Amino acid sequence: MHQTVFALLGPIGLPELLIIFAILMLIFGANRLSGLGKGMGQAIRGFKDEMGSGKDKQE
Repeated sequence: MHQTVFALLGPIGLPELLIIFAILMLIFGANRLSGLGKGMGQAIRGFKDEMGSGKDKQE
């Protein structure tokens, strides 16, 4: 899966990540960006927990 994404976008290096981060800072600002990151982390953690519990139920 990850190889397909990189094939479409090309390799993402440090300069590209810095540009993306700078654009996000301009759009959201520093305060809202930290809250957005926290919310995304909680969503990803919840998704992983649900995926793990789904495997347990299938077995």
